[in-house]
Amino acid sequence: MQDNSDLSALDLTDVPWDSWMARVSEVGAERGFAEDLGPKHQAIFVEDGDTLLVTFETFPGIQTLSDTGTPLGWDMVQAKGWSHLALISTADTWFRDNRVYGFFDQLIDDGFFDEFDNVVFYGAGPCGYAAAAFSVAAPGARVLVLQPQATLDPRTAEWDRRFLPMRRTDFTERYGYAPDMLDASDRAYVLYDPREQLDAMHSALFERRNVTRFRLPFMGDALQGDLIELDLIVPLLTAAADGSLDTAGFARMLRARRGHAPYLRKLLARLEAEGRPLLAEWLCRNVVGRMNAPRFRRKLEQLQAARAR
Repeated sequence: MQDNSDLSALDLTDVPWDSWMARVSEVGAERGFAEDLGPKHQAIFVEDGDTLLVTFETFPGIQTLSDTGTPLGWDMVQAKGWSHLALISTADTWFRDNRVYGFFDQLIDDGFFDEFDNVVFYGAGPCGYAAAAFSVAAPGARVLVLQPQATLDPRTAEWDRRFLPMRRTDFTERYGYAPDMLDASDRAYVLYDPREQLDAMHSALFERRNVTRFRLPFMGDALQGDLIELDLIVPLLTAAADGSLDTAGFARMLRARRGHAPYLRKLLARLEAEGRPLLAEWLCRNVVGRMNAPRFRRKLEQLQAARAR
């Protein structure tokens, strides 16, 4: 296992794309490889252990979500000693690019994925689509994706109007329809909030014999950021890698959201919107009894006063 101190010492926050990519590519060249896949995509491989994590990430997402401005997978290199292949894009491209297809073709020809005991693909949103779609390159891999799109082909997903400019992009050619690409995986896990209607509709398209769909109600449409704040990405990826991620284990992990203020605020807002003051009062009483939560304390007082009247 290689020394990971050089990764933990890097701070690339607020660094422009060209400078950031130059520095990250240096790390790849020193510890694995770095490959330019055109103006919008880059591949960085850091070699370490016998488990390979393949992540799909965007540069803006990395700058927003990472305290050090480095790829999310590097956390797993440091925490678990895994190897890591990062596919990085300049923006949300869904990685629909011939250079990216060719890169994975070459990895297959080289037997790259055969060198690892375990392979895990990960991504969120558009990157979740890509993680599912390209996982077919490594049969037997495990896949963890957060609120992925199944496709943006209007013939299948005309109801999703969030990404209208992408309708000019072909989602039918190679590595195209993400749910079908999961057929070669050992297991896949799709996480989504069932109250986010479009995310739930895409999730339904992933229903397969080897796919487990986990519901995260009231977590909203930014699951990756919330799960990072809850320190759950590493445990989820670890459980996905060893095949131990199941409904009971997932529920135990999600108990952490009982102390997560954004989740609790969304839950309270939903109860108020549905006109359920007694349940809202019970929620506020529970939160105030466990946490220092002035907002919930004020709301509890208001609800109690209204009930007394």
